[in-house]
Amino acid sequence: MPDFDLIGIGTGPANLSLAALSHPLPEIRTRFLDAKPEFRWHPGLMLPDSQLTVTYFRDLVTLVDPRSKFSFLNFLVESGRAFRFLEANGLSCSRREFEQYYQWAAAQLPSLRWGRRVESVSLAEDGFQVTSEGGDTSTARNLVLGSGSEPRLPAFAKPFEGERVVHSSNLTVTRPEWKGLRVLVVGAGQSGAEVVNHILSDENRLPSSLTWTSSRIGFQPLDDSPFTNEWFSSNFAGYFNGLPATRRAEIIREQHDAGGDGITDELLGSVYRRLYHLDHVLRSELRHRLLACRRAVGLEQNGSEIVVDLHDVNRGDVERLPVDLVIFCTGYHSPIPEYLKPIQDQLSIENGRFGVRPDYSLEFDGPQDLRIYVQGFAESTHGINDTLLSLASWRSARIVNSVLGREAYRVADGATTVVWQ
Repeated sequence: MPDFDLIGIGTGPANLSLAALSHPLPEIRTRFLDAKPEFRWHPGLMLPDSQLTVTYFRDLVTLVDPRSKFSFLNFLVESGRAFRFLEANGLSCSRREFEQYYQWAAAQLPSLRWGRRVESVSLAEDGFQVTSEGGDTSTARNLVLGSGSEPRLPAFAKPFEGERVVHSSNLTVTRPEWKGLRVLVVGAGQSGAEVVNHILSDENRLPSSLTWTSSRIGFQPLDDSPFTNEWFSSNFAGYFNGLPATRRAEIIREQHDAGGDGITDELLGSVYRRLYHLDHVLRSELRHRLLACRRAVGLEQNGSEIVVDLHDVNRGDVERLPVDLVIFCTGYHSPIPEYLKPIQDQLSIENGRFGVRPDYSLEFDGPQDLRIYVQGFAESTHGINDTLLSLASWRSARIVNSVLGREAYRVADGATTVVWQ
């Protein structure tokens, strides 16, 4: 008999949700392993003014179990801040406070184990054998891969990564100095705007120049309209999963281009007002250029400066821009985990992507009673909501139901205004 019914590898928000929903079910024995010493949520980009881009109702549990003790509202009540929070924030929440909520939930879950880096997954007589650093082993009939994504740094920049070439995910770890320097920020999504807003926030620490580039036609807002938000519904996820692969890929591109990678109105307004204030009220010496339709295509070190090649998508020419600091806000990707190598030949993988069934289990050429589920590896099959907080509780509930073979949580598609079928 295996040690557990389910082992989760990685404990970010997705598997933390799964742990919270599994906790009250005595018939499912779980263990969650993570290499970190404690729960942290993108600590390298935890800037003081960072806000959630979704409502806090999309927490670990609420959309499938609003009576759970692991809800965000219960966190507010138990921490004695509910009234003041609602008066101060309404339906919004800072990322730092949401991390506090995650840490509060994690502290109550006995299934979590920290400081356990998984090195390999192999097949044993009674299930999957999970081997952690130091040789510790456990077995389970079901695995849930939630080991997270990795920063996407362009290949031409990787050899220069350090104090002066930084990915935004490491900004508060590296802590680069930019006062009086020439700074380039590459990428105009939410994280790019947060970085720019942070750089501009202290007038005593301003760079001498700031260049901010967008590969798109401008600095686009996040589309938070109700019809677009139906892309982040369970109905749409099921509809999307049933489409041909070529059409799914086209839709993902359309959704990202239509504002799925945009910036909240509040943050756009903050950056715009700050630049106006620096220009016309403070009459700062900061020089700034916001460049649309520019793509960084090359980087080299020239003496004491960094020279970045910016390709103008519209005109086709390339500007060689000398700077002192480059911050790449170029997102994340989810490579196939190294720990799967012992069984990788038994998985359906095409172009670096898993074949994923509707219940988030992988297409696996192994014993039929063993299953591997994924959290954050299924954008190509389930849509752009896969790596976001929007459907975390619903996805975890589907995995719980699949493992148990019964509906412990209601996951039936709710009503939507658009007909997705």
